[in-house]
Amino acid sequence: MSVIRILPEAVANKIAAGEVVERPASVVKELVENSLDAGAGRVEVALEAGGKRLIRIADNGCGMTHDDALLAFERHATSKIRSAEDLFDVSTLGFRGEALPSIAAVSRLELQTRHTSESAGTRVEIAGGRLRDVKEVSWAGGTQVEVRDLFFNTPARRKFLKSESTELGHIATFVTHYALAHPQTCFRLSSFSNEILNAAPVATARERVYQVLGGQVLEQLVELSPVERRFPAAPPAGLEDEGQPEESGLARVTGFVSRPEIQRLNRSQIYFFVNRRLVRDRLILHAITEAYRNILPASVFPVALIFLELPTAEVDVNVHPSKTEVRFRHTGFIHDLVRDSIRQALVAARPVAAFPLPRERRARADLVAVEAAEKLADEPPLIRGPDEGLPRGAEPSRRTPGDAFRLSPPERVPETGKLPLAGEPSGPQGAQGLPPSLSEAALFVYSPTGPAEDAAPMADRSGASEFPNDLLPLGQVQESFIVATNAEGLWLVDQHAAHERVLFERHLRQRRERRVEGQRLLLPIVVELKPGQQVVFQEIAEELAANGFEVEPFGQRTVTVKTAPAEVRSEDVERLLLEILDSVGSEAKKLSLEVLRARIAASVSCHAAIKVNMPLDRAKMDWLLRSLARAEYPMTCPHGRPIVLRYGLKELLKAFKRI
Repeated sequence: MSVIRILPEAVANKIAAGEVVERPASVVKELVENSLDAGAGRVEVALEAGGKRLIRIADNGCGMTHDDALLAFERHATSKIRSAEDLFDVSTLGFRGEALPSIAAVSRLELQTRHTSESAGTRVEIAGGRLRDVKEVSWAGGTQVEVRDLFFNTPARRKFLKSESTELGHIATFVTHYALAHPQTCFRLSSFSNEILNAAPVATARERVYQVLGGQVLEQLVELSPVERRFPAAPPAGLEDEGQPEESGLARVTGFVSRPEIQRLNRSQIYFFVNRRLVRDRLILHAITEAYRNILPASVFPVALIFLELPTAEVDVNVHPSKTEVRFRHTGFIHDLVRDSIRQALVAARPVAAFPLPRERRARADLVAVEAAEKLADEPPLIRGPDEGLPRGAEPSRRTPGDAFRLSPPERVPETGKLPLAGEPSGPQGAQGLPPSLSEAALFVYSPTGPAEDAAPMADRSGASEFPNDLLPLGQVQESFIVATNAEGLWLVDQHAAHERVLFERHLRQRRERRVEGQRLLLPIVVELKPGQQVVFQEIAEELAANGFEVEPFGQRTVTVKTAPAEVRSEDVERLLLEILDSVGSEAKKLSLEVLRARIAASVSCHAAIKVNMPLDRAKMDWLLRSLARAEYPMTCPHGRPIVLRYGLKELLKAFKRI
């Protein structure tokens, strides 16, 4: 007797539902993607009980004919592909033909739709995968799908759902991010009578970020300038050695990433889209992490919203039933493109951390600039000009003394005379009632350029450099932190971290040019290695030599150091070598040459840099500040700690009760 049997269709549909429909957010994802594929310019999502009781999605897309409305609930019925070859050239969000039958198998579903070619619409009712009713109805156009009592016939699955607020949070997160990915489409999300999101169509992604997340969130993000590169095409067969292959296909990266001071303890706020499809991918995640290497500490993560556009033939989206994973044809090319795009944006922005406002004062922070500008408009300068007291030969500033208090002029305030408060939606269609996970996209760090920029959020500031090159040193705090000033306010500089960044970038530059200087030690230093350190030493000995070390084996478990990098003191050489070996550890064979060089450079610069509790004269402080201003990443040390903190001018004025 045969033990292998064909499963009934109802069972097969429930198995498919287990792959596609994990929770109410999965239903919303599949139906919203269908609406976008239908060319909808408006997508409305209504929920009850976090989607457990009701999910209603309506759009103004092309709709379906009567026959198509019935065929849509058959397994693997789709209008997106015709043959197996089409799977390698998918340009739509949905294509597998599993979503609707899988959803209908575990819910009570009602579909109402009308195609422009028909005079009447069609209503289809299905409960638990069984067709209940089909009839003609009067319908304006587009499609509406109502999904009631999700998992009503699979109570075990229903028990695994979380609370209503948790499920609502997942749906709100999904709809918000698809709204960010499709700025030309209107999105509306409501739960009972509470409107969570209402985003009208806009022209650019920057406008949509401002509209959905608000001006303060936008202020904490750095926009990526569009970066485009062509894919390298494989050479024709037999011509591998006849010159470089031709290039074909174009990849494009846009999006937003957070400033270095915005840090998260996990990767939950890193989102990326491939051809406007929200996906999970370890390759892109690694590229984002690599872009922040030596900018963020190793244990924290940034906020990122990355959009990757590439030819459909370059990506395989048929990897996972829920279409949340993809596979790239040129993995190394995509990795380097995303990494380099983010690094380029951070170099251009050079953002600086600032003193955070107390929580209770954030709500009024944006109005301070207006009040300060109005009260100080006719006052004489209170302090000397920024050029007074500069060292001889220093380049004079082109600002006038009065510019030090010339804040955002009141005429830049919107016509209403009121600026958006922190925590409020800054745009007319701003999101209200978003779950906490969405508002966490920004750490409200105070910036003196804030409110007036919020009043004109679409201004192009991508090329502006926020790190100053006109800081005037005033002295030290505990001989560890440099106090400096300029027209923007008061600055505190960690002298060790600043010098560490300057030395780190110089070391990497010299390593690329193969001219790292080593200094021969008066007496060789004998260093005893552990077994694991011995293995690492054998793997990276050549790279150590290229970084100024001359190390030779000396006995079974010891080595002698005859030469070390020039800036490192002899008493620190042993500790430096052991630190390098420990930092590389068991990853020696896996690390790329670039990462290995960065780790060695970070260790060398840390040991060679100016220490805390070290007095500096004015000339040294001035040299350090000017060298830091010329650095590519002056915002953090190679280990991710902030170098500079800024206390804005209007906060000084407020502290002294002048506003």
